[in-house]
Amino acid sequence: MSRETQTLIAKPMASSGYSILALALAAMFSASSAISFYIWKKRWVESDSKVKELQKSLNSALEKCVAERQGRIRAQQALRKAVVAQGKPENLEKTSYPLAPIGIIRSCFSTRNGTPRQPLLVPLARACLVFDSARVPPASLEGLEEYSHCWIIYVFHLNTDLEKLWKHPSKSKFKAKVRVPRLKGGRMGVFATRSPHRPCPIGLTVAKVEAVQGNMLLLSGVDLVDGTPVLDIKPYLPYCDSIEGAVIPSWVMVESTLSVASVSFSDDFPSSLLDCWKAMEKKSLYSSPDELKSLVKQVLSWDIRSVSQRNRPHENFPKTGNGDTSENTSDLDDSQDGEASGNGSEVSASGEIIYHLILGGMDFSYQIDCSGNVIVEKVHLSSVIPFGNQKRCNYLMWKDKIK
Repeated sequence: MSRETQTLIAKPMASSGYSILALALAAMFSASSAISFYIWKKRWVESDSKVKELQKSLNSALEKCVAERQGRIRAQQALRKAVVAQGKPENLEKTSYPLAPIGIIRSCFSTRNGTPRQPLLVPLARACLVFDSARVPPASLEGLEEYSHCWIIYVFHLNTDLEKLWKHPSKSKFKAKVRVPRLKGGRMGVFATRSPHRPCPIGLTVAKVEAVQGNMLLLSGVDLVDGTPVLDIKPYLPYCDSIEGAVIPSWVMVESTLSVASVSFSDDFPSSLLDCWKAMEKKSLYSSPDELKSLVKQVLSWDIRSVSQRNRPHENFPKTGNGDTSENTSDLDDSQDGEASGNGSEVSASGEIIYHLILGGMDFSYQIDCSGNVIVEKVHLSSVIPFGNQKRCNYLMWKDKIK
C-alpha cells in the first residue's frame, strides 16, 4: 500500500477518534450534571421538609403560648372577681390595691421647708432617684435617657395627717377645701388644687432627665423633698402631654404674689458658704459653691413662706419661759389645709425675723423686708438633719454625664 493511500485511510480514523472522545466527554458531563441535580434536589427536599417541620413546630408553640396567655388572663380575671366578691356590694369601694415604692428620691431639699410648690420653677433643683434593684432591674431604664423629661408618681409621705387613711371615711375628716397660696389663704376645693392633703395622698410631677446610671436616675427642676417614695415614672410625650389651648382659672395665673423683688447676699455669706462646702462637697449634687449659691438664689426667688408667715409674721413665735422664741410650729394649720409647710423662723435680739432654708444638709438664714427684698445672711451645717444621714448621690458620680 502506497504512502498516500495510508494517509487517506488514517485521516477518517483520526476524525472518528475525536468524535468518540467528544461523545464520551459529553456523556460524562451529562452524567455529572444529572448526579449534581439529583443531589441538589435531594438536599432541597430535605431542607424544605425541615423548614416545614420547624414552621409547624413554631406554629404549635405560638398556639400554645396564646392558649397559655388566654388561660392566664382568665385566671387573673377570676382571681380579681373572687377578691372583689369577698366584700359586700355596699363595701366595694373599700377594695384596695397594694402598691409599694419602686425607688426613693435623694433630693437637695432636706425638708419640706423651701421645696418648690410646683415643678421646674427651680431649674437647678437636683435629685437622684435610686431604684430598688430587687423590684426594678437596671434594664428597665434602658431608653429613658433619650427623653428630655419624665413624669413621676409619688407619695406625700410627710403629710401630718396620714393616719386618716386608716380611719373610716366618716371619722377621717378630710377637708373638702384647702387654703391656696395664690389666693392669700382663700379656700378652694381640694380637687381644684395640687394640695398634698388628699383622700389618696399621691403626687404627680414632671422633671428633666439629666442622666441614667445603673439603677439611678438624675433629675433636675424637681419639687420633691428628700426621702420621697416613688411609685412609678413615665416618659413625657409633648405631642399628647402638652395640651394646646388648655384653660386654667385666673387665680392660678397670678404669679406676682409668690415672687420676690430681689435676692442678695451679705458680705459674710461667701466665707460661711466656703466653710460648709469643705464639709459637704463630697455629699453634694453640685459642682462648686457658686453653683450652690445659684440654687439658693433660684429657690428664694419665690416667697417660700407660708400664708400665715406672710400675713401675720410676728404671730408665729410663741414666747418661751426665758423670753426666747421657739421654732415656728403654727404652720401646722396651713399644712393641714394643703399649703406646703413654711420654713423655720426665729426672731433676732433686734426684733428682726430670721427665716431658714435647709438645702443639702446646710442651713441658710435670710431676711425678707416688706417690699419683698431677700438678703441671705449666712449658712452653717444643719442640726435638723443628722450629719450621718447625709450620705447620698453626689456630683462626682454624675459629672461625666451631666449636660
